[in-house]
Amino acid sequence: MRTRTVLMAVFDDVQSLDITGPLEVFTGVNRYHGRPAYRVSVASLGGGPVRTSSGLTIVPDAALEQAPTPHTLVVPGGDGTRTPDPSLVAWVARQAPRARRIASVCTGAFILAEAGLLAGRRVTTHWFAAAALAKRHPEVEVDPEPIFVRDGDLWTSAGVTAGIDLALALVEADHGRETALVVARHLVMFLRRPGSQTQFSVQLAGQVAQRDPLRDLQQWIAEHPDDDLSVPALARRANLSPRQFARTFAAEVGTTPGRYVDQIRLETARRRLADTDDGVDQVARACGYGTAEAMRRAFTRELGVPPADYRKRF
Repeated sequence: MRTRTVLMAVFDDVQSLDITGPLEVFTGVNRYHGRPAYRVSVASLGGGPVRTSSGLTIVPDAALEQAPTPHTLVVPGGDGTRTPDPSLVAWVARQAPRARRIASVCTGAFILAEAGLLAGRRVTTHWFAAAALAKRHPEVEVDPEPIFVRDGDLWTSAGVTAGIDLALALVEADHGRETALVVARHLVMFLRRPGSQTQFSVQLAGQVAQRDPLRDLQQWIAEHPDDDLSVPALARRANLSPRQFARTFAAEVGTTPGRYVDQIRLETARRRLADTDDGVDQVARACGYGTAEAMRRAFTRELGVPPADYRKRF
């Protein structure tokens, strides 16, 4: 097994989890294999300490100016990317093209764009900053939805915890799915998310119900998309009349029960298509669509592509 070098370029007002999240993933692979699959170093301009946006001080391993060309260059995000140090941008512009692989976490994409590395490339960043990145760099194709995007040797991710998903995807590309899943389990991740996963899950994007029975029901729906999720069936679970349930659910969750169920099923199907080898018919049944044709209609209506084309893309 060859050792891949990873260099993380840090700066003042960097987001600490953009550094430590991927770092834990790469070092987790080393622990799993019992050998240095990755040699990770953290470097700053001049090699001096940097203060993160949360106030934590990080002492880098080296100075960027003396760092050898890595296999993988990772540029994290944070408030420091709003007006990045011109010397940092110049260093990235010179050194990044020499790396075998370039990755950014969160608003680290702004530094890559400033360095002229994203022209004509499809990228993502934190949803809150996506519009600003697209406006500032119209030459870049910014997709605000996925948690991470791969465009050849360029990998970009959404904010904060999405950097962990990005690092796991890099590990899977290098060492296979089993290794990535073992590391994810050791990090006690609820789910190893594919890049096609949206930055907002249905439950996170919607309002969370205030009442415990409705919150429990939301979780149950997500875990049982193939069950009977009609309003009468859900109302019985909530111990409410169908009319009272529909009215209360819409008021507390911010959408109708039917629409919520549709979104949960679509999100689950997207994840299974991207992250498993299950056939379209099998996915359709597991996600409550019943038939592949019903799932095809839902995908075409909501995403503009049928399931088979969605799988090919992601």
